[in-house]
Amino acid sequence: MPRAATSSDVFNAVAEPQRRAILEFIAGDERSVTEIVDALELAQPSVSKHLRVLRDVGLVTTRRSGKQILYRTNATELRPLHEWAGMFERLWRNQLQRIKEQAERK
Repeated sequence: MPRAATSSDVFNAVAEPQRRAILEFIAGDERSVTEIVDALELAQPSVSKHLRVLRDVGLVTTRRSGKQILYRTNATELRPLHEWAGMFERLWRNQLQRIKEQAERK
């Protein structure tokens, strides 16, 4: 089965560690490309490319303020990732509960 394009699939988009770092940094507040570059110590062209991918899949929103474009994480579009990861959290919780019960029986 062919892999989905990074620019069309949320899961592929967040597979890149630098994109995850960008999402984390802009989650709390709107940030300009310059702020992201400075905070994460990444090259400006790289940040712009990553932001384009994140915007194309809907994980970031933009707002123009004068000459600047401000970016922010779009939490609504992260929901599928959260729900998918939540399934594994439940599995781990159940596994840990079984281990605890087994240890208490001994």
